[in-house]
Amino acid sequence: MIWLLRLLFIGILVTMSALIGWASWQQPIFGIPAEVRTNPWFIATLFDAYFAFITFYVWVAWKEPTIGARILWFITVILWGNFAMAIYLLIELFRIKDIAQLREVIATPRDGRLRLPLAFVITGALAYALGAGPLFS
Repeated sequence: MIWLLRLLFIGILVTMSALIGWASWQQPIFGIPAEVRTNPWFIATLFDAYFAFITFYVWVAWKEPTIGARILWFITVILWGNFAMAIYLLIELFRIKDIAQLREVIATPRDGRLRLPLAFVITGALAYALGAGPLFS
């Protein structure tokens, strides 16, 4: 079972990486046409996704003991979405050896390290800044 969960989140990570790369080659993130941005289903789907990100983040905030880690993980999850969520879960799932330890993934607080979420925040901010280039031209 543990290997199935690991494969699931590796699959999500690989798929999101491919989709982000493909979409980035097609058009800049801020180049979404007005007819798409204003479409009611686009707006509803965006709200649905971000509410899911916030729901996941509530669990992360409970697991992370320091305010710094909580803030950085919030920004990371909001900027990176499912990509960041898959990485967070993979880190947790590779910390344990078998399914009997799954409770540790769900219910054990972490140590509050800042390096990984800080790296994501910086990289995400740079990616969004580069994507915003056409807005300032």
